[in-house]
Amino acid sequence: MAKKPGTNPKGEFAFFNVFYEDGSQRSNRRVPAELLGGLDGDEPARAYIMEQDREIAEKSGRPVLEIKDLERVGAKKK
Repeated sequence: MAKKPGTNPKGEFAFFNVFYEDGSQRSNRRVPAELLGGLDGDEPARAYIMEQDREIAEKSGRPVLEIKDLERVGAKKK
C-alpha cells in the first residue's frame, strides 16, 4: 500500500547544498543519515554525492563536475 506524501520518518535523510568548481550549485541533495556522524562528520556525504554525480554524468553524457564545497541545509554557519 502506498504511503501518503510527507509521511517519511524525520531524520532518514540529510540534505546538502553542493557548490561546484564551475560556480554552479545544486540544492537539497539527499544523503542517507546513517552515513553521517561519527568522527568523519559530514565528509561521507561528499563521497556519496560524488558517486551520484558520476552516475548522472554517465547517463547524460556530460563531464563530472568537481565539488568545491558542501553545506548541510539548515545547519548554522560557523
